Amino acid sequence: MSAPVIHESAYVDDGVEIGDGTRIWHFSHIINGTRIGTGCSLGQNVMAGPDVQIGNRCKIQNNVSVYKGVTLEDDVFVGPSAVFTNVNTPRADINRMDELSETRVARGATIGANATIVCGSTIGAHAFVGAGAVVAGDVPPHALVVGVPAKQIGWVGHAGERLVPGDVTGQLVCPRTDRRYMETTDGLREAAPEDAQNE
Repeated sequence: MSAPVIHESAYVDDGVEIGDGTRIWHFSHIINGTRIGTGCSLGQNVMAGPDVQIGNRCKIQNNVSVYKGVTLEDDVFVGPSAVFTNVNTPRADINRMDELSETRVARGATIGANATIVCGSTIGAHAFVGAGAVVAGDVPPHALVVGVPAKQIGWVGHAGERLVPGDVTGQLVCPRTDRRYMETTDGLREAAPEDAQNE
């Protein structure tokens, strides 16, 4: 993989780690202590840090600030102008940086344009947060959430498509890949061949 590509208008502090193949575009600022994995793309006017962890193959679109306390695991997509917070009760005249609440976005999750992720939330693996949603709590893996406040309206598969009922009772199917899933009391899991045989 090639060396990182950093646009001449971007600013990268000392003490930052950037993996091979990562591209950082116009007017972005990466603050000290931040670690960015391999094969990422950070669009125009992205700010990350300090001490932020960004996994491999993440895509962060224009005008996003990833504050201290936020962790993005591998393969996370963050849409343009999405917002992360890091303090629950901010005040301009009170320093509350010792009250940061951690936010974790798990592997393969998508956050749509203009969504807001209130600090202290965990976005589960392969979940999908719709554009403009306001998330103020945990989102289960593979859940599709929309609205203000965000509510779950369905499930999505690994490919990000909303799952639809399949030809086997109880199974949900990805219309793009035909990958099959089952709802459980704990959420969603990939269907096994014996699930069809047990119907």
